[in-house]
Amino acid sequence: MAGNDSATDVRTLIVDDEQEVADAYALRLRGYCDVETVYSGEAALSTVADTTVDIVLLDRHMPGMSGDDVLSELVDRGYYGRVVMVTAVDPGIEVLDMPFDDYLCKPVDREDVRSVVDQQQRILAYETLGTYFSVEAKRAVLETELNSETHHEHERFVAMAERAERLETRARRLLTDENILHRFDEINRGEV
Repeated sequence: MAGNDSATDVRTLIVDDEQEVADAYALRLRGYCDVETVYSGEAALSTVADTTVDIVLLDRHMPGMSGDDVLSELVDRGYYGRVVMVTAVDPGIEVLDMPFDDYLCKPVDREDVRSVVDQQQRILAYETLGTYFSVEAKRAVLETELNSETHHEHERFVAMAERAERLETRARRLLTDENILHRFDEINRGEV
């Protein structure tokens, strides 16, 4: 799979209780990235639990489960992606303690919403790549140093190999420069 030139392969979830607003953002992102829209915090959590979501564009002020509550729950669940608050709520000092990745004040125009998706895609791609490199380096050295039966039957090794595969797949989907992975593969980790 070749790296991409834009955010086409990034999976973005828009969460806003105002259907017209959420749909407007989705329209601005149509053809730019893979976008899904939900209209409640509960629906957002369900979507994130059921599918891989790279970026969440999250409204803070929603009835029922607020965006702040959704953000807190995403952290508790170990969500691996980026969260951008997109809201009419002016930020106060409380945002210092909130684990979001960016904050946009409404109204947000087409260029801004696309730019934030592009920026967060790149950040997530490199975070994923760093994690992949770390896991894959351990897997590669163990595979080189241990006999095949030892590592392929070890539960932790198998889990690590599966994690490396998932990370590589996601990094390839998100990266714009796939040559980075090729350069990593060229490193000789075998016996000297």
